[in-house]
Amino acid sequence: MEPIIGGDGAATDADLIKDSDTANFAADVIEASQDVPVIVDFWAPWCGPCKQLTPAIEKVVRGARGAVKLVKINVDDNQQLAGQLRIQSIPTVFAFKNGQPVDGFVGALPESQIKTFVQKLGGDTGPSELDQALDQADEALAQGDHATAGNIYSQVLRAEPTEARAAGGLVRALLASGDIESARKTLDSLDDAVSNTEDVAGARAAVELAEQTSGGDTAEIDALRQKVAANEKDHQARLDLAIALFGAEQRESAVDELLEIIRRDRQWNEEAARKQLLKFFEAMGPTDPLTVDSRRRLSSILFS
Repeated sequence: MEPIIGGDGAATDADLIKDSDTANFAADVIEASQDVPVIVDFWAPWCGPCKQLTPAIEKVVRGARGAVKLVKINVDDNQQLAGQLRIQSIPTVFAFKNGQPVDGFVGALPESQIKTFVQKLGGDTGPSELDQALDQADEALAQGDHATAGNIYSQVLRAEPTEARAAGGLVRALLASGDIESARKTLDSLDDAVSNTEDVAGARAAVELAEQTSGGDTAEIDALRQKVAANEKDHQARLDLAIALFGAEQRESAVDELLEIIRRDRQWNEEAARKQLLKFFEAMGPTDPLTVDSRRRLSSILFS
């Protein structure tokens, strides 16, 4: 299952993405937008949100496969142009079509909203080759083929080092194969802009849970069950049992034990059970059916 993340006939980065300045703005943006919509990203090297937004825009523009182009303007080096266009904060993004600004936004947006912005401007071009490769990897991981999934995620990261979905997927693939140490090393090596994304946050929670548990040893689980049976108010034993069950892939039972603590004493140990449950949710992901159902059950307990 070899993914294709580049191929003949595709527009190159030089065709789609370029840095420009005041002197070349008319040619690179105004004139170029007569042929294809041009997105202009106003940024600066010191701008933290810019470091998150620009890679995301670049990725979406590549995925649009020529339907739009991206021009990047460093406002520090082009202050006169920024003033003429009344750029008051960065990042600021303008979209030009037929020589005129037609849309825009200020601040860093999540990738999903950037895709909507680009699709509205240039039309829906379908999934990119990179997204298709990631879909392959996700499918392989779901089927338990950790090696294939890890290989694809690694290929994508070599081509796109800031691709958060690939980073989170690689960590999960390593973790699923039992290599907790490599999963932790991969996490620690990620750039801050990638580390703070939802994809990687969920993978980090999964690694922390794996480090927290002994791996769901049967003897340990049996011993903890006996402690809880002997004293149903032993919340620490029940919490330890939940963590051990989660490590043994008995996720639903683990959630049940935490919800039972919350039902009995939601404030126990500074809401330790609720906080642990939120870690479970983050590790499983927001769309996991167990997460969705458990959040509903948690709300019923908290608001009853």
